Amino acid sequence: MAFESLTDKLQNVFKNLRGKGRLSEADVKAALKEVKMALLEADVSFKVVKQFINSVQERAVGQDVLNSLTPAQMVIKIVNEELVKLMGSETTEIALKPANEITVIMMAGLQGAGKTTTTAKIAGKLKAKGRKPLLAACDVYRPAAIDQLKINGEKQGVPVFSMGNQHSPVDIAKAAVEHAKANGNNVVILDTAGRLHIDEEMMEELQAIKQALTVDQTILVVDAMTGQDAVNVAGSFNEKVGIDGVILTKMDGDTRGGAALSVRQVTGRPILYVGMGEKLSDLEQFYPDRMASRILGMGDILSLIEKAELEMDQEKAKELGQKLKKAEFDYNDFLDQMRQIKKMGGMSSILGMMPGMSQIKDVDIDEKAMDRVEAIILSMTAKERANPSLLNLSRKQRIAKGAGVPLSEVNRIVKQFDQMKKMMKQLPGMMGGGKRKGFGGLGGLMGGKLKMPF
Repeated sequence: MAFESLTDKLQNVFKNLRGKGRLSEADVKAALKEVKMALLEADVSFKVVKQFINSVQERAVGQDVLNSLTPAQMVIKIVNEELVKLMGSETTEIALKPANEITVIMMAGLQGAGKTTTTAKIAGKLKAKGRKPLLAACDVYRPAAIDQLKINGEKQGVPVFSMGNQHSPVDIAKAAVEHAKANGNNVVILDTAGRLHIDEEMMEELQAIKQALTVDQTILVVDAMTGQDAVNVAGSFNEKVGIDGVILTKMDGDTRGGAALSVRQVTGRPILYVGMGEKLSDLEQFYPDRMASRILGMGDILSLIEKAELEMDQEKAKELGQKLKKAEFDYNDFLDQMRQIKKMGGMSSILGMMPGMSQIKDVDIDEKAMDRVEAIILSMTAKERANPSLLNLSRKQRIAKGAGVPLSEVNRIVKQFDQMKKMMKQLPGMMGGGKRKGFGGLGGLMGGKLKMPF
């Protein structure tokens, strides 16, 4: 997960600070030296790191901080505020014209960054906000690029305009705008061609499109896993074509996260969204304050709540809350909740957004094992799922055979289900009975040191 290594290192620095009680100027400078090294190892631009550390140090060695009752917390607060400032302070939306006018968005980026998929993701976001987007297939060079856009457009329920690969991207872009005018679309998103590396031909093509028609927003898609290369790419595109915002993809991968901390400072352009997976729904609005909280190991509860509200069925959540109060939770509910968690990106993704969870190392999560748990539950009869107390030895043996797992695996799931049910009976507010939706059957395991069943 992005920033995991950086988060761990910063947590250790802050842990040492807290252990000192009152701080001296030397303590703060020594801690910031470690912060500096952690940021550089995370592939943050050297110039950005230098400026960041200077800003933090200037504020952190003041007497009002050193003489405060909780100087360590004050330093952490300052680091958090400077991180937010570094990434842009405010959340930036894609600027759109009024709904009765056509907004033209040009997507740009290198091959392999996930530009075509991200283009479809953006179309889905705008459609959900009430817009009528049209995707335009302007990549006439990469094999299957047009087909990929058509497939993704269909999945999003968004029309795709294509003229094949025998016309110039400029002509396709112009025709797409005319098509939008004739068909009531108020956003045209141009999926332009990428290259393996930056070259003059690509830049000239993008410039030609901008000269031929009014492009309202030029959005650059960059691969966060390429670290400083992503920042260099953003700088080159901004200098030669001009960009209005950046989308960082593959932020769920094994990336050190330096691009997210550098790109705003280097280009002066905001990060609009971050790609957190390959599914068309895996695109998150970029919130600098929430990202800073994640980096510092403070979690991101607001994003977690928003994910839950987006993915979880409200009626089912209310129904589950009532069942929990009456201790009527069964394997059907367990299965529903497990599927909801998978839709939200898995338990690892959820735990990563919870405050302090980045430091918990004794929660053993095997995401792939969720499929085995599902197979076990689906091997039960409808009566067994609805009434867990029916599961005697012979029934468990039949279930194990049907799921293709050892009997011990079934016994383990049954035992942990019973333990979890007891925990949820004691904590109904956490499991869906409160104002916000909880995580039902799966959430109860978060609080203990049990081995996750998935």
